[in-house]
Amino acid sequence: MRQKLELYCVTNKKVSHLESTSMNIGCVSNGDFPASYIRCDNGKNIFHKEKYYSELTFHYWYWKNKFDLNNNNWIGFCQRRRLWIKNSSKNKELNRDNLKEHLLLEPDQKWEGYESVICDKIYVNNVKKIKMLKRGWKSLIKDPGIFFDKDKQTVKFHFEMHHGSKFLNLALDLLDKDDKQDFNDYLSSKTYFNPHIMFITKSNILNKWFSKLFPWLERCENAMGLKNLDGKYDTQRLYAFLSERYLSFWFKKNTKFFEQPWVLYDSNL
Repeated sequence: MRQKLELYCVTNKKVSHLESTSMNIGCVSNGDFPASYIRCDNGKNIFHKEKYYSELTFHYWYWKNKFDLNNNNWIGFCQRRRLWIKNSSKNKELNRDNLKEHLLLEPDQKWEGYESVICDKIYVNNVKKIKMLKRGWKSLIKDPGIFFDKDKQTVKFHFEMHHGSKFLNLALDLLDKDDKQDFNDYLSSKTYFNPHIMFITKSNILNKWFSKLFPWLERCENAMGLKNLDGKYDTQRLYAFLSERYLSFWFKKNTKFFEQPWVLYDSNL
């Protein structure tokens, strides 16, 4: 029997341009949504934490209320403005007239033999010098070589520059022992990561991922709280930013992964 792609697009606004596709649309806000949208403010949920957890709010709801370990389909998640596209659509210009023909809505034959699909990587070592001085000066004081050596402008430096080292160090201390050192090594050595908390995988791996992720975030929340993150985008969605880096590391460490093209698409343009 041919496997299908069960894809969930998480949004906080209506996405009328996606409603006629085979995507399942999950909403994470209190807006007025069509009945076809899947709400995550029922059952076991963390809906009240959405401004801190972002799309993870829906991921948690799916895991606790809809997840089926016997589901043999590919199961995946994307976002309102970040969408999976076909391999053949990479580097092509997408617009509202041709978007649907480029969207990834079925499993790709190239996934044969792979266990997970994650976003094509992005590089973080092309930061402007002025921004490094403005936001990364604490790291530069510890190691001035970062300013001149792109290999030292790692994922860890990038995270600390935008979200602070205090939170990251505490989060690393709270990670499970089997990942703590490996994740720190990954952050400290890589100048790229696979972004956006987007992935496609099978139910057994999805369950392992969420079983690792959410207990860790709960420990982080117990230590760092929620309200003290309010006010700034860079810290308010801290748990989503942490998860984004952890996902890139975890799927690479624990699965045979395939990197799939994605597109940043704004339906208002």
